[in-house]
Amino acid sequence: MTKTLTVALSGQDLLNHPFLNKGLAFSAEERDAFELHGLLPRAVQSLDEQVEAALKFLDALPSPFARHVHLRELQDTNETLFYALLTRKIDTMLPLVYTPTVGEACQRFSEIWQRPRGLFLSYPERESMEDVLANPDYDDVRVIVVTDGERILGLGDQGAGGMGIPIGKLSLYTTCAGISPDQTLPILLDTGTNNEDLLQNPAYIGWRHERIRGAEYDAFIERFVTAVQTRWPHIALHWEDFSGVNAAPILERYRDRLCTFNDDIQGTAAVTTAAILSANAAHDGKLKDETIVMLGAGSAGVGIANLLLQVMRDEGATEEEALARFYLLDRKGLLVEGRKGSNAGQELFARKDWGDRDIDLETVIRETKASILIGVSGVKGLFTESIVREMAKNCKRPIIFPLSNPTSHSEATPEDIMAWSDERALVSTGSPFPPLDLHGRTHRVDQTNNAYIFPGLGLCLLATGATRVTDSMFMAAARGLASLSPLRSNPDGNLLPPVTQMRKVALAVAEASARQAREDGVCPAFSDEELHERIQSLVWTPDYCAYEKI
Repeated sequence: MTKTLTVALSGQDLLNHPFLNKGLAFSAEERDAFELHGLLPRAVQSLDEQVEAALKFLDALPSPFARHVHLRELQDTNETLFYALLTRKIDTMLPLVYTPTVGEACQRFSEIWQRPRGLFLSYPERESMEDVLANPDYDDVRVIVVTDGERILGLGDQGAGGMGIPIGKLSLYTTCAGISPDQTLPILLDTGTNNEDLLQNPAYIGWRHERIRGAEYDAFIERFVTAVQTRWPHIALHWEDFSGVNAAPILERYRDRLCTFNDDIQGTAAVTTAAILSANAAHDGKLKDETIVMLGAGSAGVGIANLLLQVMRDEGATEEEALARFYLLDRKGLLVEGRKGSNAGQELFARKDWGDRDIDLETVIRETKASILIGVSGVKGLFTESIVREMAKNCKRPIIFPLSNPTSHSEATPEDIMAWSDERALVSTGSPFPPLDLHGRTHRVDQTNNAYIFPGLGLCLLATGATRVTDSMFMAAARGLASLSPLRSNPDGNLLPPVTQMRKVALAVAEASARQAREDGVCPAFSDEELHERIQSLVWTPDYCAYEKI
Protein backbone atom coordinates (compact mmCIF):
# COMPACT_ATOMS: atom_id res chain seq x y z
CA MET A 1 0.00 0.00 0.00
CA THR A 2 1.34 3.41 -0.95
CA LYS A 3 2.01 5.67 2.02
CA THR A 4 0.26 9.06 2.01
CA LEU A 5 2.09 12.24 3.04
CA THR A 6 0.54 15.62 3.75
CA VAL A 7 2.47 18.43 2.08
CA ALA A 8 2.18 22.20 2.47
CA LEU A 9 4.36 23.25 -0.49
CA SER A 10 3.00 23.68 -3.99
CA GLY A 11 4.07 24.76 -7.46
CA GLN A 12 7.71 25.65 -8.01
CA ASP A 13 8.44 25.45 -4.28
CA LEU A 14 7.46 21.79 -4.26
CA LEU A 15 9.49 21.00 -7.38
CA ASN A 16 12.50 22.76 -5.87
CA HIS A 17 12.42 20.60 -2.73
CA PRO A 18 14.71 17.62 -3.46
CA PHE A 19 13.24 15.39 -0.73
CA LEU A 20 9.66 15.97 -1.93
CA ASN A 21 10.06 16.43 -5.69
CA LYS A 22 8.86 13.49 -7.79
CA GLY A 23 9.43 14.97 -11.23
CA LEU A 24 7.17 13.32 -13.80
CA ALA A 25 5.91 10.87 -11.18
CA PHE A 26 3.35 13.36 -9.86
CA SER A 27 -0.07 11.95 -10.67
CA ALA A 28 -2.72 13.91 -12.54
CA GLU A 29 -4.61 14.41 -9.26
CA GLU A 30 -1.46 15.68 -7.53
CA ARG A 31 -0.80 18.09 -10.38
CA ASP A 32 -4.27 19.51 -9.84
CA ALA A 33 -3.90 19.76 -6.06
CA PHE A 34 -0.39 21.23 -6.02
CA GLU A 35 -0.64 23.66 -8.96
CA LEU A 36 1.87 21.77 -11.10
CA HIS A 37 0.11 22.02 -14.47
CA GLY A 38 2.26 23.91 -16.92
CA LEU A 39 5.38 23.35 -14.82
CA LEU A 40 5.66 19.71 -15.90
CA PRO A 41 5.37 18.04 -19.29
CA ARG A 42 2.18 16.04 -19.90
CA ALA A 43 3.68 12.56 -19.40
CA VAL A 44 3.37 10.71 -16.09
CA GLN A 45 6.15 8.23 -15.26
CA SER A 46 6.63 5.61 -12.56
CA LEU A 47 9.76 5.49 -10.42
CA ASP A 48 10.85 2.38 -12.33
CA GLU A 49 10.59 4.24 -15.62
CA GLN A 50 12.55 7.17 -14.20
CA VAL A 51 15.30 4.83 -12.99
CA GLU A 52 15.60 3.22 -16.42
CA ALA A 53 15.77 6.61 -18.14
CA ALA A 54 18.41 7.83 -15.68
CA LEU A 55 20.52 4.72 -16.17
CA LYS A 56 20.37 5.10 -19.94
CA PHE A 57 21.47 8.74 -19.66
CA LEU A 58 24.33 7.85 -17.27
CA ASP A 59 25.59 5.12 -19.56
CA ALA A 60 25.88 7.62 -22.41
CA LEU A 61 28.09 10.02 -20.44
CA PRO A 62 31.79 9.98 -21.35
CA SER A 63 33.51 9.51 -17.96
CA PRO A 64 33.01 8.53 -14.29
CA PHE A 65 33.45 12.18 -13.34
CA ALA A 66 30.66 13.25 -15.72
CA ARG A 67 28.44 10.55 -14.18
CA HIS A 68 29.30 11.79 -10.68
CA VAL A 69 28.31 15.34 -11.63
CA HIS A 70 25.00 14.17 -13.08
CA LEU A 71 24.25 12.07 -9.99
CA ARG A 72 24.95 15.08 -7.76
CA GLU A 73 22.57 17.15 -9.89
CA LEU A 74 19.97 14.41 -9.50
CA GLN A 75 20.52 14.31 -5.72
CA ASP A 76 19.90 18.06 -5.56
CA THR A 77 16.66 17.83 -7.51
CA ASN A 78 15.04 14.45 -6.73
CA GLU A 79 16.49 12.52 -3.79
CA THR A 80 14.08 9.61 -4.05
CA LEU A 81 15.14 8.90 -7.63
CA PHE A 82 18.81 9.39 -6.69
CA TYR A 83 18.58 6.82 -3.89
CA ALA A 84 16.50 4.44 -5.96
CA LEU A 85 19.38 4.40 -8.45
CA LEU A 86 21.96 3.84 -5.71
CA THR A 87 20.11 1.09 -3.89
CA ARG A 88 19.23 -0.82 -7.06
CA LYS A 89 22.65 -0.46 -8.70
CA ILE A 90 24.96 0.01 -5.74
CA ASP A 91 27.81 -1.99 -7.28
CA THR A 92 28.09 0.45 -10.19
CA MET A 93 26.97 3.60 -8.35
CA LEU A 94 29.23 3.30 -5.29
CA PRO A 95 32.45 4.07 -7.21
CA LEU A 96 30.71 7.08 -8.79
CA VAL A 97 29.33 8.76 -5.67
CA TYR A 98 32.31 7.81 -3.52
CA THR A 99 35.86 6.54 -3.99
CA PRO A 100 37.54 6.75 -6.41
CA THR A 101 35.49 9.32 -8.37
CA VAL A 102 34.78 11.53 -5.36
CA GLY A 103 38.50 12.34 -5.25
CA GLU A 104 38.37 14.13 -8.59
CA ALA A 105 35.06 15.69 -7.57
CA CYS A 106 36.71 17.24 -4.50
CA GLN A 107 39.58 18.54 -6.60
CA ARG A 108 37.11 20.13 -9.01
CA PHE A 109 34.41 21.02 -6.49
CA SER A 110 34.58 24.74 -7.25
CA GLU A 111 33.78 23.93 -10.90
CA ILE A 112 30.78 21.73 -10.19
CA TRP A 113 29.14 23.48 -7.21
CA GLN A 114 25.70 24.70 -8.30
CA ARG A 115 23.32 24.84 -5.36
CA PRO A 116 23.46 24.56 -1.55
CA ARG A 117 23.74 21.15 0.08
CA GLY A 118 24.86 21.07 3.68
CA LEU A 119 26.60 23.89 5.50
CA PHE A 120 29.86 25.77 4.97
CA LEU A 121 30.88 27.17 8.36
CA SER A 122 33.78 29.51 7.71
CA TYR A 123 36.18 30.95 10.26
CA PRO A 124 35.54 34.63 9.38
CA GLU A 125 31.80 34.08 10.05
CA ARG A 126 32.28 32.09 13.28
CA GLU A 127 30.23 34.58 15.32
CA SER A 128 27.09 33.62 13.37
CA MET A 129 27.60 29.85 13.60
CA GLU A 130 24.84 29.31 16.15
CA ASP A 131 22.34 31.30 14.05
CA VAL A 132 23.16 29.26 10.96
CA LEU A 133 22.62 25.98 12.81
CA ALA A 134 19.35 27.24 14.28
CA ASN A 135 17.58 27.14 10.89
CA PRO A 136 14.35 25.12 11.36
CA ASP A 137 15.11 23.21 8.15
CA TYR A 138 17.59 21.22 10.26
CA ASP A 139 15.23 20.31 13.11
CA ASP A 140 15.14 16.62 12.14
CA VAL A 141 18.90 16.16 11.68
CA ARG A 142 20.31 13.16 13.58
CA VAL A 143 23.60 12.42 11.81
CA ILE A 144 26.30 14.93 10.85
CA VAL A 145 29.45 14.23 8.84
CA VAL A 146 31.99 17.02 9.19
CA THR A 147 35.41 17.72 7.63
CA ASP A 148 37.80 20.63 7.39
CA GLY A 149 39.03 19.38 4.00
CA GLU A 150 42.70 19.17 4.97
CA ARG A 151 43.40 15.52 4.25
CA ILE A 152 41.01 14.35 1.55
CA LEU A 153 41.64 10.67 0.75
CA GLY A 154 45.28 10.55 -0.40
CA LEU A 155 44.97 13.88 -2.19
CA GLY A 156 45.80 16.20 0.67
CA ASP A 157 44.37 19.66 1.31
CA GLN A 158 41.31 20.39 -0.84
CA GLY A 159 39.93 23.24 1.24
CA ALA A 160 36.22 23.85 0.67
CA GLY A 161 36.27 21.15 -2.01
CA GLY A 162 36.44 18.65 0.83
CA MET A 163 32.65 19.07 1.14
CA GLY A 164 32.39 16.31 -1.46
CA ILE A 165 33.37 13.81 1.23
CA PRO A 166 30.59 14.51 3.79
CA ILE A 167 28.05 14.61 0.95
CA GLY A 168 29.29 11.27 -0.36
CA LYS A 169 29.52 9.64 3.07
CA LEU A 170 25.99 10.64 4.00
CA SER A 171 24.64 9.29 0.73
CA LEU A 172 26.04 5.93 1.89
CA TYR A 173 24.35 6.23 5.29
CA THR A 174 21.09 6.36 3.36
CA THR A 175 21.91 3.85 0.63
CA CYS A 176 23.43 1.20 2.88
CA ALA A 177 21.58 1.65 6.17
CA GLY A 178 18.38 3.39 5.13
CA ILE A 179 18.85 6.48 7.29
CA SER A 180 16.46 9.05 5.86
CA PRO A 181 18.29 11.79 3.92
CA ASP A 182 16.36 14.52 5.71
CA GLN A 183 17.99 13.34 8.96
CA THR A 184 21.53 13.90 7.65
CA LEU A 185 23.64 17.05 7.35
CA PRO A 186 27.06 17.45 5.67
CA ILE A 187 29.25 20.21 7.13
CA LEU A 188 32.51 21.77 5.91
CA LEU A 189 34.50 23.72 8.48
CA ASP A 190 36.27 26.26 6.27
CA THR A 191 39.43 27.10 8.19
CA GLY A 192 41.33 28.12 5.06
CA THR A 193 43.63 26.10 2.84
CA ASN A 194 47.36 25.71 2.31
CA ASN A 195 46.83 24.40 -1.21
CA GLU A 196 48.55 27.08 -3.27
CA ASP A 197 46.71 26.10 -6.46
CA LEU A 198 43.40 26.78 -4.74
CA LEU A 199 44.57 30.04 -3.22
CA GLN A 200 45.60 31.27 -6.67
CA ASN A 201 42.48 30.00 -8.42
CA PRO A 202 39.97 32.83 -8.98
CA ALA A 203 37.16 30.27 -9.20
CA TYR A 204 37.86 28.80 -5.75
CA ILE A 205 34.67 28.94 -3.65
CA GLY A 206 36.20 28.73 -0.17
CA TRP A 207 37.87 31.19 2.19
CA ARG A 208 40.98 32.36 0.33
CA HIS A 209 43.34 32.30 3.32
CA GLU A 210 46.04 30.05 4.69
CA ARG A 211 44.82 27.59 7.33
CA ILE A 212 44.42 28.79 10.87
CA ARG A 213 46.38 26.80 13.42
CA GLY A 214 46.91 26.39 17.14
CA ALA A 215 44.66 28.13 19.64
CA GLU A 216 42.51 29.78 16.95
CA TYR A 217 41.79 26.42 15.31
CA ASP A 218 41.09 24.69 18.63
CA ALA A 219 38.71 27.46 19.68
CA PHE A 220 36.85 27.21 16.37
CA ILE A 221 36.41 23.45 16.78
CA GLU A 222 35.28 23.96 20.37
CA ARG A 223 32.72 26.53 19.29
CA PHE A 224 31.43 24.15 16.62
CA VAL A 225 31.06 21.22 19.01
CA THR A 226 29.37 23.37 21.65
CA ALA A 227 26.94 24.77 19.08
CA VAL A 228 26.14 21.28 17.77
CA GLN A 229 25.57 19.93 21.29
CA THR A 230 23.23 22.80 22.09
CA ARG A 231 21.30 22.46 18.83
CA TRP A 232 21.10 18.66 18.79
CA PRO A 233 21.87 17.13 22.22
CA HIS A 234 21.54 13.59 20.86
CA ILE A 235 23.38 13.98 17.54
CA ALA A 236 25.72 11.38 16.05
CA LEU A 237 28.79 13.36 14.94
CA HIS A 238 31.13 11.72 12.41
CA TRP A 239 34.57 13.33 11.87
CA GLU A 240 36.10 12.78 8.44
CA ASP A 241 39.39 13.53 6.65
CA PHE A 242 41.07 15.77 9.21
CA SER A 243 44.86 15.92 9.10
CA GLY A 244 46.83 13.49 11.23
CA VAL A 245 47.93 16.25 13.58
CA ASN A 246 44.29 17.14 14.35
CA ALA A 247 42.27 13.93 13.88
CA ALA A 248 43.31 11.95 16.97
CA PRO A 249 43.44 14.95 19.37
CA ILE A 250 39.93 16.03 18.32
CA LEU A 251 38.61 12.51 18.85
CA GLU A 252 40.22 12.23 22.29
CA ARG A 253 38.99 15.67 23.31
CA TYR A 254 35.35 15.04 22.45
CA ARG A 255 34.70 11.28 22.50
CA ASP A 256 33.56 11.36 26.14
CA ARG A 257 31.53 14.52 25.69
CA LEU A 258 29.09 13.51 22.98
CA CYS A 259 28.24 10.64 20.64
CA THR A 260 31.09 10.99 18.17
CA PHE A 261 33.71 9.01 16.25
CA ASN A 262 36.39 9.45 13.61
CA ASP A 263 35.82 7.22 10.61
CA ASP A 264 39.39 7.44 9.29
CA ILE A 265 40.72 6.15 12.61
CA GLN A 266 37.96 3.85 13.89
CA GLY A 267 35.93 2.90 10.80
CA THR A 268 39.03 2.02 8.78
CA ALA A 269 40.31 -0.03 11.73
CA ALA A 270 37.04 -1.92 12.03
CA VAL A 271 36.66 -2.92 8.39
CA THR A 272 40.35 -3.89 8.14
CA THR A 273 40.05 -5.96 11.30
CA ALA A 274 36.93 -7.64 9.91
CA ALA A 275 38.76 -8.66 6.74
CA ILE A 276 41.73 -10.04 8.71
CA LEU A 277 39.45 -11.90 11.15
CA SER A 278 37.74 -13.45 8.14
CA ALA A 279 41.08 -14.65 6.76
CA ASN A 280 42.16 -16.09 10.12
CA ALA A 281 38.84 -17.80 10.82
CA ALA A 282 38.85 -19.50 7.41
CA HIS A 283 42.18 -21.13 8.24
CA ASP A 284 41.62 -21.70 11.98
CA GLY A 285 44.38 -19.19 12.73
CA LYS A 286 44.86 -16.69 15.52
CA LEU A 287 45.91 -13.10 15.00
CA LYS A 288 48.26 -13.29 17.97
CA ASP A 289 50.38 -15.73 15.95
CA GLU A 290 50.71 -13.37 12.97
CA THR A 291 53.37 -10.72 12.36
CA ILE A 292 51.95 -7.43 11.10
CA VAL A 293 53.75 -4.77 9.09
CA MET A 294 51.94 -1.45 8.68
CA LEU A 295 53.18 0.97 6.01
CA GLY A 296 51.81 4.31 7.11
CA ALA A 297 51.84 5.36 10.76
CA GLY A 298 49.35 8.21 10.69
CA SER A 299 45.97 8.23 12.39
CA ALA A 300 44.55 5.48 10.15
CA GLY A 301 47.56 3.17 10.57
CA VAL A 302 47.70 3.62 14.34
CA GLY A 303 43.92 3.16 14.55
CA ILE A 304 44.11 -0.15 12.71
CA ALA A 305 47.02 -1.30 14.85
CA ASN A 306 45.17 -0.46 18.06
CA LEU A 307 42.12 -2.52 17.14
CA LEU A 308 44.25 -5.46 15.98
CA LEU A 309 46.14 -5.18 19.25
CA GLN A 310 42.84 -5.57 21.09
CA VAL A 311 42.05 -8.70 19.06
CA MET A 312 45.36 -10.23 20.15
CA ARG A 313 44.62 -9.41 23.77
CA ASP A 314 41.17 -10.98 23.43
CA GLU A 315 42.91 -14.11 22.10
CA GLY A 316 44.99 -14.33 25.28
CA ALA A 317 48.19 -12.47 24.39
CA THR A 318 49.68 -10.11 26.93
CA GLU A 319 50.20 -6.48 25.97
CA GLU A 320 53.93 -7.09 25.60
CA GLU A 321 53.45 -10.22 23.51
CA ALA A 322 50.97 -8.47 21.23
CA LEU A 323 53.06 -5.34 20.71
CA ALA A 324 56.01 -7.51 19.71
CA ARG A 325 53.96 -8.58 16.67
CA PHE A 326 53.71 -5.07 15.18
CA TYR A 327 56.10 -3.14 12.92
CA LEU A 328 54.91 0.32 11.83
CA LEU A 329 56.74 2.37 9.21
CA ASP A 330 56.32 5.85 7.84
CA ARG A 331 58.22 7.83 5.22
CA LYS A 332 61.25 7.88 7.55
CA GLY A 333 61.27 4.11 7.98
CA LEU A 334 60.53 1.88 10.96
CA LEU A 335 59.14 3.57 14.05
CA VAL A 336 61.74 3.12 16.76
CA GLU A 337 61.87 4.26 20.33
CA GLY A 338 63.17 7.76 20.89
CA ARG A 339 62.46 9.14 17.44
CA LYS A 340 61.72 12.86 17.57
CA GLY A 341 58.25 14.02 16.58
CA SER A 342 56.37 10.80 17.36
CA ASN A 343 52.96 11.15 18.98
CA ALA A 344 51.59 9.01 21.81
CA GLY A 345 49.85 6.59 19.47
CA GLN A 346 53.01 6.00 17.46
CA GLU A 347 55.17 5.65 20.58
CA LEU A 348 53.09 2.70 21.75
CA PHE A 349 54.17 0.73 18.67
CA ALA A 350 57.73 2.08 18.41
CA ARG A 351 60.29 -0.76 18.40
CA LYS A 352 62.72 -0.89 21.28
CA ASP A 353 64.86 -3.67 19.81
CA TRP A 354 65.99 -2.27 16.42
CA GLY A 355 68.22 0.65 17.46
CA ASP A 356 67.96 4.01 15.74
CA ARG A 357 69.17 3.05 12.26
CA ASP A 358 67.05 3.75 9.16
CA ILE A 359 65.23 0.55 8.30
CA ASP A 360 63.17 0.21 5.12
CA LEU A 361 60.07 -1.85 4.36
CA GLU A 362 61.74 -4.71 2.55
CA THR A 363 64.28 -5.19 5.33
CA VAL A 364 61.53 -5.35 7.93
CA ILE A 365 59.56 -7.93 5.96
CA ARG A 366 62.60 -10.06 5.31
CA GLU A 367 63.87 -10.04 8.90
CA THR A 368 60.50 -10.41 10.65
CA LYS A 369 58.96 -13.04 8.33
CA ALA A 370 55.81 -10.90 8.25
CA SER A 371 52.52 -12.58 7.33
CA ILE A 372 50.31 -9.45 7.14
CA LEU A 373 51.19 -6.29 5.17
CA ILE A 374 48.86 -3.27 5.31
CA GLY A 375 49.38 -0.07 3.34
CA VAL A 376 47.88 3.27 4.40
CA SER A 377 50.73 5.39 3.07
CA GLY A 378 48.85 7.30 0.37
CA VAL A 379 51.74 6.62 -2.03
CA LYS A 380 51.40 4.62 -5.24
CA GLY A 381 53.52 1.56 -5.92
CA LEU A 382 55.30 1.08 -2.58
CA PHE A 383 54.43 -2.64 -2.52
CA THR A 384 57.01 -3.67 -5.12
CA GLU A 385 57.47 -7.08 -6.70
CA SER A 386 60.41 -7.93 -4.44
CA ILE A 387 58.42 -6.99 -1.34
CA VAL A 388 55.41 -9.08 -2.34
CA ARG A 389 57.60 -12.05 -3.24
CA GLU A 390 59.30 -11.73 0.15
CA MET A 391 55.86 -11.84 1.80
CA ALA A 392 54.99 -14.94 -0.22
CA LYS A 393 58.05 -16.72 1.20
CA ASN A 394 56.85 -16.24 4.75
CA CYS A 395 53.55 -18.14 4.72
CA LYS A 396 51.12 -20.04 2.51
CA ARG A 397 48.47 -17.28 2.31
CA PRO A 398 50.04 -13.86 2.97
CA ILE A 399 47.53 -11.11 3.75
CA ILE A 400 48.34 -8.01 1.69
CA PHE A 401 46.07 -4.98 1.89
CA PRO A 402 46.98 -1.87 -0.21
CA LEU A 403 44.36 0.42 1.34
CA SER A 404 45.33 3.91 0.14
CA ASN A 405 42.71 5.93 -1.74
CA PRO A 406 41.93 6.84 -4.44
CA THR A 407 42.88 4.06 -6.88
CA SER A 408 45.76 6.10 -8.30
CA HIS A 409 47.42 6.09 -4.85
CA SER A 410 47.16 2.35 -4.15
CA GLU A 411 50.41 0.74 -2.94
CA ALA A 412 49.96 -2.00 -5.56
CA THR A 413 47.31 -3.41 -7.86
CA PRO A 414 45.56 -6.68 -6.97
CA GLU A 415 46.62 -8.08 -10.35
CA ASP A 416 50.30 -7.51 -9.58
CA ILE A 417 50.05 -8.81 -6.01
CA MET A 418 48.42 -12.02 -7.19
CA ALA A 419 50.98 -12.50 -9.98
CA TRP A 420 53.94 -11.90 -7.65
CA SER A 421 52.56 -14.17 -4.92
CA ASP A 422 51.74 -17.05 -7.31
CA GLU A 423 48.03 -16.28 -6.68
CA ARG A 424 48.33 -17.20 -3.01
CA ALA A 425 47.83 -13.79 -1.38
CA LEU A 426 44.62 -12.70 0.31
CA VAL A 427 44.10 -9.20 -1.06
CA SER A 428 41.81 -6.36 -0.15
CA THR A 429 42.09 -2.79 -1.43
CA GLY A 430 40.92 0.63 -0.36
CA SER A 431 39.41 1.52 -3.74
CA PRO A 432 37.49 -0.63 -6.23
CA PHE A 433 39.42 -2.66 -8.79
CA PRO A 434 38.09 -4.85 -11.62
CA PRO A 435 37.70 -8.62 -11.04
CA LEU A 436 40.66 -10.94 -11.53
CA ASP A 437 40.87 -14.01 -13.72
CA LEU A 438 42.28 -16.77 -11.47
CA HIS A 439 42.64 -20.28 -12.87
CA GLY A 440 39.97 -19.57 -15.45
CA ARG A 441 37.43 -18.18 -12.99
CA THR A 442 36.45 -14.62 -12.21
CA HIS A 443 37.33 -13.49 -8.70
CA ARG A 444 35.87 -10.32 -7.20
CA VAL A 445 38.48 -8.05 -5.59
CA ASP A 446 37.60 -7.27 -1.99
CA GLN A 447 37.39 -3.60 -1.09
CA THR A 448 38.12 -2.70 2.52
CA ASN A 449 35.64 0.14 2.31
CA ASN A 450 34.49 1.93 5.46
CA ALA A 451 30.97 1.79 4.01
CA TYR A 452 30.85 -1.73 5.44
CA ILE A 453 30.98 -0.20 8.93
CA PHE A 454 29.86 3.41 9.42
CA PRO A 455 26.29 3.19 7.99
CA GLY A 456 25.44 0.28 10.28
CA LEU A 457 27.07 2.01 13.22
CA GLY A 458 25.02 5.14 12.52
CA LEU A 459 21.86 3.02 12.46
CA CYS A 460 22.91 1.53 15.81
CA LEU A 461 23.34 4.99 17.34
CA LEU A 462 19.92 6.15 16.20
CA ALA A 463 18.19 2.93 17.28
CA THR A 464 19.77 2.76 20.73
CA GLY A 465 20.05 6.42 21.62
CA ALA A 466 23.65 5.78 22.59
CA THR A 467 25.38 8.71 24.27
CA ARG A 468 28.94 7.58 23.44
CA VAL A 469 30.74 5.43 20.85
CA THR A 470 33.12 2.97 22.53
CA ASP A 471 36.09 1.12 21.05
CA SER A 472 34.36 -2.15 21.89
CA MET A 473 31.41 -1.11 19.72
CA PHE A 474 33.79 -0.90 16.75
CA MET A 475 35.19 -4.31 17.67
CA ALA A 476 31.66 -5.70 17.75
CA ALA A 477 30.98 -4.08 14.37
CA ALA A 478 34.12 -5.74 12.95
CA ARG A 479 33.08 -9.14 14.28
CA GLY A 480 29.55 -8.65 12.96
CA LEU A 481 30.94 -7.95 9.49
CA ALA A 482 33.41 -10.85 9.69
CA SER A 483 30.54 -13.23 10.49
CA LEU A 484 29.22 -12.60 6.96
CA SER A 485 32.49 -13.46 5.20
CA PRO A 486 31.97 -15.80 2.20
CA LEU A 487 35.44 -17.27 2.88
CA ARG A 488 34.11 -18.95 6.03
CA SER A 489 32.08 -21.42 3.96
CA ASN A 490 33.98 -21.40 0.66
CA PRO A 491 37.78 -21.79 0.48
CA ASP A 492 37.74 -19.84 -2.80
CA GLY A 493 35.40 -17.20 -1.45
CA ASN A 494 36.00 -13.55 -0.67
CA LEU A 495 36.98 -12.01 2.63
CA LEU A 496 34.02 -9.62 2.60
CA PRO A 497 30.46 -9.80 1.23
CA PRO A 498 29.79 -8.12 -2.13
CA VAL A 499 28.71 -4.49 -2.00
CA THR A 500 25.32 -5.59 -3.36
CA GLN A 501 24.68 -6.92 0.17
CA MET A 502 25.42 -3.61 1.90
CA ARG A 503 21.92 -3.34 3.39
CA LYS A 504 22.27 -6.81 4.94
CA VAL A 505 25.74 -5.86 6.21
CA ALA A 506 24.50 -2.60 7.74
CA LEU A 507 21.74 -4.38 9.64
CA ALA A 508 24.20 -6.97 10.98
CA VAL A 509 26.69 -4.29 12.03
CA ALA A 510 23.91 -2.24 13.62
CA GLU A 511 22.67 -5.13 15.73
CA ALA A 512 26.16 -6.27 16.78
CA SER A 513 27.31 -2.78 17.81
CA ALA A 514 23.97 -2.04 19.49
CA ARG A 515 24.23 -5.11 21.71
CA GLN A 516 27.74 -3.98 22.64
CA ALA A 517 26.46 -0.48 23.43
CA ARG A 518 23.95 -2.08 25.78
CA GLU A 519 26.70 -4.13 27.41
CA ASP A 520 28.91 -1.04 27.74
CA GLY A 521 26.09 0.84 29.43
CA VAL A 522 26.13 3.80 27.03
CA CYS A 523 22.44 3.56 26.06
CA PRO A 524 19.08 2.80 27.69
CA ALA A 525 18.27 -0.89 28.16
CA PHE A 526 16.34 -2.76 25.46
CA SER A 527 15.47 -6.31 24.51
CA ASP A 528 16.76 -7.93 21.32
CA GLU A 529 13.19 -7.88 19.99
CA GLU A 530 12.89 -4.16 20.73
CA LEU A 531 16.22 -3.55 19.01
CA HIS A 532 15.10 -5.29 15.85
CA GLU A 533 11.86 -3.31 15.79
CA ARG A 534 13.67 0.01 16.36
CA ILE A 535 16.14 -0.66 13.58
CA GLN A 536 13.42 -1.64 11.13
CA SER A 537 11.39 1.46 12.00
CA LEU A 538 14.33 3.70 11.06
CA VAL A 539 14.98 2.22 7.63
CA TRP A 540 13.81 4.57 4.88
CA THR A 541 13.27 3.16 1.40
CA PRO A 542 13.37 5.28 -1.78
CA ASP A 543 9.75 4.99 -2.91
CA TYR A 544 7.31 7.74 -3.78
CA CYS A 545 4.49 8.54 -1.37
CA ALA A 546 1.09 9.78 -2.44
CA TYR A 547 0.68 13.47 -1.53
CA GLU A 548 -2.29 15.21 0.03
CA LYS A 549 -2.56 18.99 0.33
CA ILE A 550 -2.56 20.39 3.86
